[in-house]
Amino acid sequence: MKNITDYIQQWANTYKDDMQNNIMPFWIKYGLDRVNGGIYTCVDRDGALMDSTKSVWFQGRFAFTCSYAYNHIEKNPAWLQAAKSTLDFIEKYCFDSDGRMYFEVTADGRPLRKRRYIFSESFAAIAMSEYSIASGDKTYAVKALELFKRMQYFLQTPGLLAPKYTDTLPMKGHSITMILINVASRIREAIQDECLTRQIDESISCLEKDFLHPEFKALLETVGPNGEFIDSNMGRTINPGHCIETAWFLLEESKLRGRDQNIKELGLKILDWSWEWGWDKEFGGIINFKDCRNLPSQDYAQDMKFWWPQTEAIIATLYAYLMTKEEKYLKMHQQISEWTYTHFPDKEYGEWYGYLHRDGTVAQPAKGNLFKGPFHIPRMMTKGYMLCEEIMSEIKKEIR
Repeated sequence: MKNITDYIQQWANTYKDDMQNNIMPFWIKYGLDRVNGGIYTCVDRDGALMDSTKSVWFQGRFAFTCSYAYNHIEKNPAWLQAAKSTLDFIEKYCFDSDGRMYFEVTADGRPLRKRRYIFSESFAAIAMSEYSIASGDKTYAVKALELFKRMQYFLQTPGLLAPKYTDTLPMKGHSITMILINVASRIREAIQDECLTRQIDESISCLEKDFLHPEFKALLETVGPNGEFIDSNMGRTINPGHCIETAWFLLEESKLRGRDQNIKELGLKILDWSWEWGWDKEFGGIINFKDCRNLPSQDYAQDMKFWWPQTEAIIATLYAYLMTKEEKYLKMHQQISEWTYTHFPDKEYGEWYGYLHRDGTVAQPAKGNLFKGPFHIPRMMTKGYMLCEEIMSEIKKEIR
């Protein structure tokens, strides 16, 4: 790459401009519920509301997104107000009497569905901690920490969360292991408690000891209680997007610990292995699922290109370059960025499509549903802008 400075500056400008003039305006205009509070995400290509059901995941995700952008992109009072409105909705309507959170509620907050996972709690916790930083209201950091400790209690107390399978097939999943790293890290930015770094240490150890399988050069999604390989369709599944997301969580933690070498090497190994599994050498982009024995993947969307794995790869490759200065990671960033920005943004109505066929054609044009909304894309743009600024700062120091 001839001029790294120009390349990084161009992407910094793109991320910031997209946040200020495309992504945030779209969701403030079409998603924000000014009657009940909170955010709608089930919107069509042009922003028209298709379903007023509210994803509780996205109440937390949107409040985090608004606060994170406020903290790092622009001190926009509308973003802070939107975060507060959504947090108020969460606290008023999204918790059940047992301390658990719902998965779906109606527009006015009546419960519709509750699942065995604690991802709703995860996103509410990072929203509270980030809003605490944005607003200066420390009570939200305390609430975030309390919610995190409640999550740990649910996870560690047998019988409180229903298992996915019976005792015939004991197992554990990668998703909760990796997300606890990010949740603890985000809360730690707002409030200190020894349980946060301890959880990160435990998750990292579990990833390396149990989920990382060198015989396949892969991080597996599901393993036995002690990391045993489960030779089934599910047990062989690799989710490259999840793995790449894990990689940048690890690289971030390494940086926060003064560039801890062991954590850094683990993050880079996971990124390299997962890129090799995930990058579609024929059509480009990160593919959804692979089988670690190269058998047919059972998931019906196995060869599609979803929006979020691409955004995770953009962040991870920037992080890898920041941490190593190896140009191969900048070239990977260029590959994924050019493919993503060619296929996902909707140049007519704004925002991004979420679901593409393997060849990059649009599978369905809606901008949101219960799983896609204002989180992965704006998080990538905010984090991408921050990483580009860090890289530029280091380049300037080297020139001096």
